[in-house]
Amino acid sequence: MTTSAGDAGSGAPALRPQDWRRPRPEQGRPGPRLSRGEFAAAQLIAIAEAAAPGDRLGSKEELRARCEVSVGTFNEAVRIAQSRGVISVRPGPGGGVFAAAQSPMVRLGNSVLALDTAPTSVAEAVRIRDALDPLLIEDALWHASPADIAEMREVLAEMAAAAGRRDPDGFVRANWALHARIAAVSPNPMLRSLYVNLLDQIESHTLAVLPDTERPLPEYVADRLTLHTELVDAIDDRDRDRALALIARHVTSDARPGTPVPARPAPGR
Repeated sequence: MTTSAGDAGSGAPALRPQDWRRPRPEQGRPGPRLSRGEFAAAQLIAIAEAAAPGDRLGSKEELRARCEVSVGTFNEAVRIAQSRGVISVRPGPGGGVFAAAQSPMVRLGNSVLALDTAPTSVAEAVRIRDALDPLLIEDALWHASPADIAEMREVLAEMAAAAGRRDPDGFVRANWALHARIAAVSPNPMLRSLYVNLLDQIESHTLAVLPDTERPLPEYVADRLTLHTELVDAIDDRDRDRALALIARHVTSDARPGTPVPARPAPGR
């Protein structure tokens, strides 16, 4: 990844996901039309975010009626809200839909990763991955073929598309895919395996990517997209000095792992 997983302990509280995903009025551009399931998911997320973590929001049928959608559409909405780590569903007596408990988080540049596990292991995986990046860039400079470069540029296009639709989760995951593709060039199987396993550990425990800090996240994402584009260009040009300078700028773990990120305040609390 390219952002800075590092300082998991200071900075402004993270914004709510909708502060990043929804265009502001002054931007003047209508966003893409939401499907009925996405619209119902937005209603469900708003209900959950107005509640305290762990609060029961109601039965599925009560919430479906409140959202005024069909059973199939509501089930889609529940899946969307669950995938974003906003709600949990419990079966049986006393069950229903609940506001998810606050996820542990780790800082990642101008974003945070909402995790399904304690942050220390993920932060440590990011630190080790960062330490391996220069070795993989050295290998890519020597061994990347035109086909390898072409595939890296395809992943860059996915990053650009995610940035264009204001999707931080998609951008970060495409970013990880780019680094995995660079790692695949290395002729060293131990290095490749270790690096990809670290990426898998980070990604498998990430529920969502959320904005953080005072710098506008779209500006930050644009900067990281430029950095990665220039990095692939440097690999293509076999420009070692420029590639290593760029990967030094890319470091994402400049603080001690495991320090908690301040919890996001619930709306109205």
